[in-house]
Amino acid sequence: MNILFIGDIVGSPGREAVKKLLPELKKEHGLDFVIANAENAAGGSGITSRVTQELFESGVSVITSGDHIWKKSDVFEIIDKDERILRPLNFPAGAPGRGAALFTAKEGAKIGVVNLQGRVFMEGLLECPFKTARSAIEALIKETRIIIVDMHAEATSEKVALGWYLEDLASAVLGTHTHIQTADEKILPGGCAYITDVGMTGPYQSVIGRRVEDVLKKFITAVPTRFEVAADDIQLHGVVLDIDEKNGRAKSILRIQKKLLS
Repeated sequence: MNILFIGDIVGSPGREAVKKLLPELKKEHGLDFVIANAENAAGGSGITSRVTQELFESGVSVITSGDHIWKKSDVFEIIDKDERILRPLNFPAGAPGRGAALFTAKEGAKIGVVNLQGRVFMEGLLECPFKTARSAIEALIKETRIIIVDMHAEATSEKVALGWYLEDLASAVLGTHTHIQTADEKILPGGCAYITDVGMTGPYQSVIGRRVEDVLKKFITAVPTRFEVAADDIQLHGVVLDIDEKNGRAKSILRIQKKLLS
């Protein structure tokens, strides 16, 4: 089974990249299922009903998120209604939505998706992502061996540690949040595909998706500055996973960096 995981989608440039590049990627890699982190897809921070619908219409199967999931009030109207939208599983009890779910791909194959958020250098009083993940995966494994984990975290050590912690349970542990694609993709001994960060889908002539001049002003002057989404050099970054449907082990992980040509 071939699964594409798309790195953090930033604003309308990121959504445009998905819309125009995903059909080509589906043909090129024979994709069966598409997961995208889209917590920054609406105006550069948060998601809305219109934005999620646009992404689903573009071919995304499941949306994962992270610490910006609550930035737009519209999310409270949709997150309990649409199981294709996930928020980090380790939010405290009582938070809206869900952080793990079972989905059906082509020809009836079942895929479990788990969304987590790290605690190192991250805001929020969250539950332990390690214990939370293991509990959710042990429940999902009763239905499928194919389990994809989005670890939305700042600290590389926390992401690497989670990969090792789940290497004999998950098909893949994929890092998001930093918007910078790392070059450490690998298959861990237990058959789990791993990468510290899958990257960003959006404008790369930027500082992690925002206009360079806005970010520089904030760093140089320390004055609060509105960060606008940049517009140039739009790219789609992510990974393509080849997963054995019988045992859920990853056979390969391929980094993707595809430019949107004007």
